[in-house]
Amino acid sequence: MLLCVSASHKTASFELLERLSVPSSPVAPLITEHGGECVQGAVVVATCNRFEAYVDMDEPVTAGVALGVEATLAAIESATGVPARELEGSYTVLGGSEVAEHLFAVASGLESVVVGEGEIAGQVRRALTESREQGTTSAELERLFQRASEAQRGVKNSTAIGRAGRSLVRLGLELASSRIADWSTQRVLLVGTGAYAAATVAALRDQGAENISVHSPSGRAAKFAAKHGLHAVSAETFPMAVAHADLVITCTTSEHHVVSAATFAAGRTAVEAAAPAATGCPVDHSGRRLVIDLGLPRNVDPDVATVPGVDLLDLETIRLHAPLEELQATDAARDLVRDAARRFVSVGARKNITPAVVALRAHVFGVLDAEVARVRARGDEGGQTEQALRHLVGVLLHTPTTRAHELAETGRADEYIDALSALFGIEVADSATSAERPVADAG
Repeated sequence: MLLCVSASHKTASFELLERLSVPSSPVAPLITEHGGECVQGAVVVATCNRFEAYVDMDEPVTAGVALGVEATLAAIESATGVPARELEGSYTVLGGSEVAEHLFAVASGLESVVVGEGEIAGQVRRALTESREQGTTSAELERLFQRASEAQRGVKNSTAIGRAGRSLVRLGLELASSRIADWSTQRVLLVGTGAYAAATVAALRDQGAENISVHSPSGRAAKFAAKHGLHAVSAETFPMAVAHADLVITCTTSEHHVVSAATFAAGRTAVEAAAPAATGCPVDHSGRRLVIDLGLPRNVDPDVATVPGVDLLDLETIRLHAPLEELQATDAARDLVRDAARRFVSVGARKNITPAVVALRAHVFGVLDAEVARVRARGDEGGQTEQALRHLVGVLLHTPTTRAHELAETGRADEYIDALSALFGIEVADSATSAERPVADAG
């Protein structure tokens, strides 16, 4: 049984998501450890807007949900220090067929802050890769995440959702554009050198920005600057660069604030000390400055908003300003996701009912073989009686076999298995029935 414990920008505060995003150790292995033999595998998708654990449970539905959630919450507490009581009301639990549709929608960007953003697809793929490296995946989770990538590609290639949606970077810059008349005159300082930083440079140049500098808390600024044609800022000159910039954009994975009110104070002091010596004129700090924090955990201390002349735009603010149409998926994209999820569940249901079908056929053919042996002993010349019996059995098995698949696809495989037990005394061993029912919000 598949289970998903999800905390996202729709259910949790950014402060809580920030704490969940910096575990002291990988969460997936801890889920399997806390869940014991009941947990077959776990994959954790952790982004700036969500923390989700996908768990494969080898347990009946009624017990599996409680055990899976308990193992996940215990793992989260062990890895992040966030106790289960603080998570109450901030997460939802999905089970059965709902899991596939949810993950397919997440991978397709339909559940993102800005609908259609493309970064999430890569993050979902990386989550599976990390699970493989940690040894926590399972056959069913492999199938789930591979089908999620297929669904995402289908949505991307068949709908306009990707063109309609905008990444968080571009949305942040569009919000900044309301106060910037000419991007070519802006002094921009970028803090960070990862994939998000590269996307930010491209978005800035699309806007027309020309004067872009970069600083890396981890010391990678020079290499990144050379690759992208930027000016590298050293740790020593960083405070001055912050105070001098018209726009500061942060997008690092640092677990600590890289910009604060103290950074501005130190930078302005350095600028004021240097400027009179060079020009004899005092420094004018009256111009408005903007800081855009795209990091999670937060890269910028909230006290920056108290610095005179400085405005702070963070992820939560960007989410609140996202246009309504960006928060709604197109009908076509949703339909594709639902169809893909139905196919996933249908294939899984057929696999789950197979042991029951095999058990019925084994029982019937066992009876047939005994009857054929009796007929042969009486002298079945030409084998006509045996042929007729085998044909009859084939015809009789067709309907219950077809019915098994139909019941499985509608979540009623348990009824079929109960009927085999009641009518024929057939006990189906190792059958993970597909009677997976939606699980209510346990948050």
